[in-house]
Amino acid sequence: MNYISTRHKSVKVTAAKAIAQGISVEGGLFVPDTFPTLKKEDFEALTKLDYKGRAKYILKEFLDDFTEEEVNYCIEGAYTGTFDNEQPAPISLLGKKVNILELWHGPTCAFKDLALQLLPYLLTTSAKKVNDGKKTVILVATSGDTGKAALEGFKDVPDTEIMVFYPSEGVSPMQKLQMDSQKGDNVHVCAIKGNFDDAQTGVKKIFTDNAVKEKLLENNMLFSSANSINWGRLAPQIVYYISAYCDLLQREDFEGEFNIVVPTGNFGNILAAYYAKKMGVPVGKLICASNSNNVLTDFIESGTYNRNRDFYTTISPSMDILISSNLERMIFELSGNDDKKVAAWQDSLSANGSFTVDEDMKSKIKDIFWGGCCDDNETLKTIGKYFSEYGYLCDTHTAVALNVYEQYVNTTGDDKATVIASTASPYKFANSVLSAVSDSTGADEFETVKVLSNVTKTCIPEPIKALENAEVRFKEICDKSEMLSSVYKALKIN
Repeated sequence: MNYISTRHKSVKVTAAKAIAQGISVEGGLFVPDTFPTLKKEDFEALTKLDYKGRAKYILKEFLDDFTEEEVNYCIEGAYTGTFDNEQPAPISLLGKKVNILELWHGPTCAFKDLALQLLPYLLTTSAKKVNDGKKTVILVATSGDTGKAALEGFKDVPDTEIMVFYPSEGVSPMQKLQMDSQKGDNVHVCAIKGNFDDAQTGVKKIFTDNAVKEKLLENNMLFSSANSINWGRLAPQIVYYISAYCDLLQREDFEGEFNIVVPTGNFGNILAAYYAKKMGVPVGKLICASNSNNVLTDFIESGTYNRNRDFYTTISPSMDILISSNLERMIFELSGNDDKKVAAWQDSLSANGSFTVDEDMKSKIKDIFWGGCCDDNETLKTIGKYFSEYGYLCDTHTAVALNVYEQYVNTTGDDKATVIASTASPYKFANSVLSAVSDSTGADEFETVKVLSNVTKTCIPEPIKALENAEVRFKEICDKSEMLSSVYKALKIN
């Protein structure tokens, strides 16, 4: 299997090269040139395996330049003893048809752990194959969860340095503390004056600056990414959707086809669900759930992607995004791998803040996806409703997905079995969640966590408990124009 660039498909690299490099030299994203197809016998075999076994079965198809021993080493290292359950992605059933796929049982209590516990193993294994002894520098832009998960995954990994940028006013207090207190001699954290899109644009600009790349080479270093622009971040996310289907197959009342709802801003998590569908998982509709930053909802409906709009800071901050990087992979796929079209649309997005796809593409998108959105008020109502009706406590992002799921059923009448991607623990957003289920309050973030636990009779995750006495190590705030200087400073490059 080769990996090609969405903006220059004549570029072909191995899996190791795609993972180690992170992004193509001209700014395109790597995608497989072919996808494996899973047949009935494959699903029968997968159903009998645990999560690690399923991950090995699926990911070896995408890592054909890795030996079987290397694949086993990566997956065993990532998923052994790092989650609070030997099934890292369990399902909670609400009623008869709503399946909550809980992706937050890892060390940072967010769905990113499923990929970012594995990526350091994939990246270091890849680097040994292609980087010729150079140190790998991981640059990350985060809207909250990716940053901590990447820091935790890469802390003290030999021959790597990792630097995370996050919007100073665009993450929850718990997310901020998780990042600013991160341990590890090779980790660096910096807040920026701006939003996530500013951080993401700044990281991409640094990545594709030839002068910067030369400067790093002079210091025996190379860039890579832990954002979902890196195929090594995205591929592990495919696994949990296939695994969820295998779990559903073990139910006597499961009828076969099901829908998937994903709360998403950067489009990576729902793209992984699409790839699972492409590989043979019988997914009906992929339902894209957005908060007030509803650029994806409008795109699915109209075919025009327009980031020229108001930006909202919401109680579901990991979705506060107006430039959805992974959408590029989707339009490349649905255009029949037309790299020239994709490059032109991305150029228009950079220059004008918008692009409009052709009618054929628009029709294909609407066949596969359905988009909906809800504001903070509706998000809080949804948290309260599901706790009251089912005794189930969800976070602010999962609540957006549940709200949009209800909109979809009410609009279309399609009430088949549905998997809802639950992307974070409610305790990462304790202030908002508590306000949705009780009039009680806490004096500070950790008092609020304790009150939430008492009110709802749910357990505080151990990683959240451990933060209460954590030492804040990082306090730097820079302007978005100063991001490169912060990188050089962290790497001790003059």
